[in-house]
Amino acid sequence: MNEMTDETSGAAGSPSSSGRSAGAQDSRFAASMAYFERAARVIPGGIYGSKSPGFLVPGHFPYYLSRARGSRIYDADGNEFIDYLCGYGSQIVGYGNPAVDGPALEQARKGDLLNQPHPAMVELAERLVGLVDGMDWAVFVKNGTDATTLATSIARADTGKQVIIAAEGAYHGAANWCSTNVFPVFLQAEQRDVRFFPYNDVQALEALFEAERGNIACLILTPYHHPTYKPQQLPTPEFTAAVERLCRAEGAYFIVDDIRANFRLDMHGSHKFFSVHPDLITMGKALANGYPISVLLGTDGLRKTASSFFITGTYWMSAVPMIAALATLDEMERMGGTARLAELGRVLKDGLESLGLEAGFRARVSGPPAIPYLTFDEDPDLYLNQRFCAAMADRGVFMHPHHNWFISLAHSEEDIARTLEAARSAFAELSSSLATERP
Repeated sequence: MNEMTDETSGAAGSPSSSGRSAGAQDSRFAASMAYFERAARVIPGGIYGSKSPGFLVPGHFPYYLSRARGSRIYDADGNEFIDYLCGYGSQIVGYGNPAVDGPALEQARKGDLLNQPHPAMVELAERLVGLVDGMDWAVFVKNGTDATTLATSIARADTGKQVIIAAEGAYHGAANWCSTNVFPVFLQAEQRDVRFFPYNDVQALEALFEAERGNIACLILTPYHHPTYKPQQLPTPEFTAAVERLCRAEGAYFIVDDIRANFRLDMHGSHKFFSVHPDLITMGKALANGYPISVLLGTDGLRKTASSFFITGTYWMSAVPMIAALATLDEMERMGGTARLAELGRVLKDGLESLGLEAGFRARVSGPPAIPYLTFDEDPDLYLNQRFCAAMADRGVFMHPHHNWFISLAHSEEDIARTLEAARSAFAELSSSLATERP
């Protein structure tokens, strides 16, 4: 992939400006850069994981954010952005939503991490079991990796089999068994029993089930495919039918990893949106509008095995995120729920594709409208995508060049209109710069 540099696109400016000089760019992010230089001395890599500078476009995006409100984020230097990453999907009713923060902070004053669970744990479990289609019990953890690892472990324990099947390029967490990182040989051994197949490829999946017959504990899939750096893929009806048929025939459990999409597609779970019937579901991110909590939900057939596990973590039963989750579910319904998210997403998608075409680009927005991601047909290495997202950041709109975006219920029609206005200018800048670069 081509590396993006400060010189490859217009320079940074205020949310309403079209660009500044490279010197002004450096000045715009002076505090961010100073924090990063300090971090590099005490934190491996300065900023690790998907939040690292290399995952964005250096010189066009801030390294540190200091506050947020509604659909806006503010960096360490005070720059403002309309945000389409939403805390990597965790914000669904808007940053600092008082309907969520009010009861959460009230509970924090009373006590968060207590010796025994708060009654809200029961209330939230009951709420989710009644809400999420087909699920009979719930276990709370802290992040997606906790939930997916627990799900596959329960499936392995219940079946007595070891093999996990997953789609190539899918992300199911940062544990060694599912991480996409390149590990030393002794860590790669933890992926020894994980098998991969191309998403939506029924023949490849059938061949894999045949090759591993009698050994498969579970198949874990996101409700739709959202690999990093690539367009998103929705499942075909033939594929979802094959998944359920093959799992039933093998006696393997079907796990839907709904951590990322969560309640953005259907208030009853993304599996309901796609008409599939999993045995286990993991949820997180937007469950509590950014407060740290995830959940594993399951069917009655796995209740006994789940209850036999020693499931614990020091912070797994903290009360504040559970209170926040209950309030978030209420607030989602009040603010318009998934229908509102889809409506805003469709306006953004149609506008971006139309503006791209006007500027001479085959720009396509893939995935469900509430979780969009833009790529260019003529851009196999995402170089144009990096340049476009950098130009949008220069105009005060935060759109990640490599990761799918998110719509929140805090986004307004005005936000979308301002975003499309910025996109018109960004597409024009990109078209103009490419014309001068061509021999």
